[in-house]
Amino acid sequence: MDNHSLITNRIQQAIDLEQLILGTTELIVRIEEASEIIVGAYQSGNKTLFCGNGGSAADAQHLAAELSGKFYLDRPPIHAEACHGNSSFITAVSNDYGFENAFARYIQAVGKKGDVLVAISTSGNSENIRKALLEAKKIGFTCIVLSGATGGKMAELADLLIAIPSNDTPRIQEAHILAGHIICELVEKTLFGK
Repeated sequence: MDNHSLITNRIQQAIDLEQLILGTTELIVRIEEASEIIVGAYQSGNKTLFCGNGGSAADAQHLAAELSGKFYLDRPPIHAEACHGNSSFITAVSNDYGFENAFARYIQAVGKKGDVLVAISTSGNSENIRKALLEAKKIGFTCIVLSGATGGKMAELADLLIAIPSNDTPRIQEAHILAGHIICELVEKTLFGK
C-alpha cells in the first residue's frame, strides 16, 4: 500500500468506526450517562480521577485538563486529575510496591466515597488499571471504563462501560477522545451553561 492509500484508508477506518458508534444507540446513551454520573459527583462535592497507560495516560491527562481548566465555557475550575500526574509519586510507589499498584495507591491516598474514576484501556486488561478499579470500588467510587470492543477484565468492574466496537488500538483511542470530549462538554454545559 502506498502512502497516499494508507492515509486515505486510515481516515476511512476512523469515519467507519464513528459511523458505527453513531448508529449504536446504547453507546450514545452510555456517553450521556457518563456525563450524568460525573455531574452528580460534582454536585455532591466530589471529583473525577482518570487513569490510563501510554496513549491512554495522555488521554486521561487531556480529559482531566478539559474538566479542571475549561472546555468551551469561561467558568470556575472543577477538580479533575490524572492519577499519573505526580511523577515522583508514581515512580516511588512503582519502585516500592510495583507498577501494578501505583494507581490504586494514588486512589487510596486522594479518593473519597462518591468520587468518579474514569479508567481508560484499549484492551481492558491492564493490571494496574484493574487494581485501580478494585480500590476505587472499595472506597465507594462510581467507575466508568472506556475500552475496546470486549471491555476485557475491566468490564465486570465497570459501573458504566463504554466499549468502542473495535480491536484496532489507534481507532479505539481516537474514539475515546471523541467520547471524552463529548462527556466534558455535557458536564460543563450541565453545571455551568446558561
